[in-house]
Amino acid sequence: MADIWSALLLTLMAGAAMPIGAVLALSATCRKLPDEVTNGIMAFGGGALLAAIALVLVPHGQEDLSAPVALLAFAAGGVTFFGIDRRLEAGDGRGAQLLAMLLDYLPEAMAIGALLSAQKERAFLLAGLIFLQNLPEGFAAFREIVRGGAVRGARIVLLFVGLALLGPACAAIGFTFLAEMPDVLGFIMLFAAGGILYLIFQDVAPESHEGQAWSPALGAVLGFSLGLWGDLMIG
Repeated sequence: MADIWSALLLTLMAGAAMPIGAVLALSATCRKLPDEVTNGIMAFGGGALLAAIALVLVPHGQEDLSAPVALLAFAAGGVTFFGIDRRLEAGDGRGAQLLAMLLDYLPEAMAIGALLSAQKERAFLLAGLIFLQNLPEGFAAFREIVRGGAVRGARIVLLFVGLALLGPACAAIGFTFLAEMPDVLGFIMLFAAGGILYLIFQDVAPESHEGQAWSPALGAVLGFSLGLWGDLMIG
């Protein structure tokens, strides 16, 4: 029973980085930052997402799947989120950063729950990595949504608080069910990876690079370096 509470607490702490990032973006200091800096932060989040694909979701997602099923899951994620992105474009075009953040956070929260039954140290380190990823991703997602002007900043922060609570629910599912169903967890992780990759190249990277020469590209490298550091720490 202690492990399930650990899973809930770890994922809640990791998810808390999303509203914290939003609060930072809402602060008067950050609102005065030049576009070069904020775009660099957005690209940092994109690099962290790419690291999640390359170092967590794909390597561990494909371990228990055959090659055809793994490819199907990855491609299905990309195609599904192509459809979702098209629907977003038909509206106000906002939300790609938020979708990418959730696609990263939720399956990894399931993985934390599943790992706690057998690999506690890896689960703790993964939770720390997710927190560090969610901070710039929350910042970037807030900036993307608030630019539309239709939703107040405080309401977006409250939305992110609610979304952070989805993590413990996913961790409970991972702990209770998916620890004994690694193939299902793997399919979910690869599906999420395909969706994230689509959103990075379709929305996150182009938006972070508007009018800038160097800071977004450097931010992406630093974001991926964060993910690489976490993966090396996990072993």
